[in-house]
This record gives sequence, C-alpha cells and structure tokens, in this order.
Amino acid sequence: MKKSIQVLALLLLVVCSANAQQEKGIIGSTNWLSNWTEFKPAKVDYGEANQILAGTISTNTKLLKKNIYLLQGAVYVTNNAVLTIEPGTVIIGDFDSGAALVITKGASIIADGLETDPIVFTSNRSVKKAGDWGGLIILGDAPINKFGGVASVNYDLDNAMTVYGGSNPAANSGVLRYVRIEYAGKKVKGSGNFNGLFLGGVGNKTTVENVMVSYCAGDSFEVYGGDVVMSKMISLKSNGIDYKFNYGVQCKIDNSLAIRSSYISSNTSASRCFELASYDQKSEVDFNKKQTNIVASNMTFVNDSDDLAADMQNGLIKDAVRVAENTFLELKKSVISGFNPAVVLDAKMEVTAPNLKKIKLEQLYINFCKGNIFTEFNPENEELENWYGNSAFFNVYDKKNNAEAFIDFSNEKRPDFRLRISKITASNNN
Repeated sequence: MKKSIQVLALLLLVVCSANAQQEKGIIGSTNWLSNWTEFKPAKVDYGEANQILAGTISTNTKLLKKNIYLLQGAVYVTNNAVLTIEPGTVIIGDFDSGAALVITKGASIIADGLETDPIVFTSNRSVKKAGDWGGLIILGDAPINKFGGVASVNYDLDNAMTVYGGSNPAANSGVLRYVRIEYAGKKVKGSGNFNGLFLGGVGNKTTVENVMVSYCAGDSFEVYGGDVVMSKMISLKSNGIDYKFNYGVQCKIDNSLAIRSSYISSNTSASRCFELASYDQKSEVDFNKKQTNIVASNMTFVNDSDDLAADMQNGLIKDAVRVAENTFLELKKSVISGFNPAVVLDAKMEVTAPNLKKIKLEQLYINFCKGNIFTEFNPENEELENWYGNSAFFNVYDKKNNAEAFIDFSNEKRPDFRLRISKITASNNN
C-alpha cells in the first residue's frame, strides 16, 4: 500500500508539473487576442465625428453605435449618473482641447462591448501619436491607504470632481469589457502625463475585462487604492509603465499581457511592465490600513525586439518588474521575456526571509533576460538567486528568442503570445 501511495504521489507530481508548464503566461483554448484587438491602430479609419461630448453629464446617458463622438475637453459624469456605451461605439478624443472622460465617484460607466464589436477610444488626429488626448478615469469609494481615506487625481483637472476613496471595497463603478484605448496619455501642465486607464478607489463589483491600451504616452493602466479584479488586459508599446499599482490597492489580475518595444516604449529607469508601491512618501499613508497587495497569475511580459542582445547592450531595455518596500506581491505562472533584469526589488528592502515571504515569485518562465532577480543598485544577487532558485518555486530560466518561445509571434494582425509548450523544458539554472 505504501508503495502504491508513493507511485500515485509521483504521478500527481508529474501531472501537476506538466500542467504548470503548460499554463505559464497568457492562456486560452484559442487565441483570445483575435477579433476585438488591434495591433496596428494607426492604419484604421474610424470615420468623422458627428456628435460632440463636452462639459458635464449629470443624467443617465446612452452613446449609440450609429454615431461617432468627439470628446472635447474634460467631460465629467456626475450626480450618480450612468453613462452607457453601446458595443461598437467609437469615441474620438480631441487633441486641441486635451480630451478626457472622468467617471466621478458615485457615477458609473457601462461600456460593455463584444468580442466582435469592441468599444474604441482613440485620437482625432490624421497622424496619430502617443499622448494625443487624455484618457479614461474611473473613480470610486473603495478604500485607499492615504490619511483621511480620500485623494484627488493630479491631472490638471477639477479637484472637486476627481476625489476618490472611501470605505466600500465592493463599490461598483460599472463595466469595462471589450474596450480599446488608443493614443492616450497627454502631457499634463507642469509634469507627468495622463494615463490610458486610471482606476482610483474602484471596488471589486466593477467589471474590468478585455481592455487594451495601445501607444499611451503615460502609464497604460494605473490603479490607486481600491479592490480591483482585472482579467485579459493588454498594454501595447506604452511610453510609461504598463501596469502601475499604488496606495494600498488590493488587486487580482490574471491572463494579461504587456508588449514593450526597445525603440517605441520609453526606457527610462521609471518605465517597465509592472510596478508596485504602497506610497510615494511614507508620511502620506496610514500604516494601520492595508498596503498594496497584488495577486497576479498567467501574465506575459515581453520585449518585442529583433535583436534583444544588441538592444540590451545599447541600454534600450530595462527591468520588467519593480517591487517597492512594504508591498505584497504574488506573481505566478507567468512569463518574463527579454528584460534587463527580470525583477528588481527596492533598495530600501532588506533581503530577509520575512520580506521575501511577502514577494512570492513562483512557476515563472524567465527567458532571455540579462539577470533574473536583483536588489536595486546592487549587482550581487546571490541571496536572491538562492531563494527564488530553489526547486520548490518551480522557476525556469531559458535563452530562447521570441520567435522560438511564442506561438505565431510574428503575425502582425493576430499575434499569439502564448508559449510554445515544448520550449518550457529548460533546467532551473541560469
């Protein structure tokens, strides 16, 4: 009997290991990037606007597919109003007026597109560029960790209209599903940029699925506070950070993708795929409140480059993931391909067992990265390699180029960034 149990346990281990290998990175029985996405948005003619959206929307309003809407200036949805957008509707952000759509706290948006008929936010310029217009801002009353429990968006907008935060983690700001946001991230007066999609104090009853942010001059997805669930997100060639989390956000994100470019994406020290922090300054937050905690699974972070080695040597590629102190991260079953290095921990964070237990990096496929896991500004990473290189974490290191590592990587219209299963067989060594 004992021998049978041992054999069964061994078989289970083999099956589980095989399944874990097959589930790294974005998953799906078919390529879920098909139909609703657009990887060449500059070539799409969306037509001319025949309706104008401006000022304040204070009553329930519906945008219709038969119209094309020009978003002028900052448009605020207020007074607990619901803005409903039909599948297939196009909203064009005006360049000259710095267009942005703000769903204020208490109001909601129902942008529930279809796989075959997505909702599109894009630029009104004939030659579209990153930063042509502002972006989409959704604000709720879920908790944030700042003193006082509320904050305002610092985008040169009406501060009274951009307050977020509260005490309701189950707040519902509506639905974003099958939505594309293109060429957002307009420069803000003074410093910084708008972001493609900003979620401030958004609660877990809000649906955020199948959202693509392309060619944003700011961060593609920025989530401050709240309790957010996200699935099937895509960030395409952002100038800023693909996914940024701060101010006590509790977030589950899965099956999502970030595609960076050595020449299109900004590659400053502050630009990467995934950045987590609990604050910018310790003095602004209440440590009796929850600090940022991200559970991420089946993520794919990839650098789209014809020559990764040369781009790394020329300083065009930085790290993929940065984790600040007093922050919790669980990143598992994910792919990090083509970065320098894969993961960086804040220099203020001591490399101790209690701290490393807050940062779970498991079942990762780290491919063609110049280094795996480091502390910021420290070229020595022996302790981290010993910790995360332990076989119990099932992390795999490989050196395949993108065409070898991913299915149909080069298909410009419908690329498939799922891993080739047969390639996840490398040893657990550097």
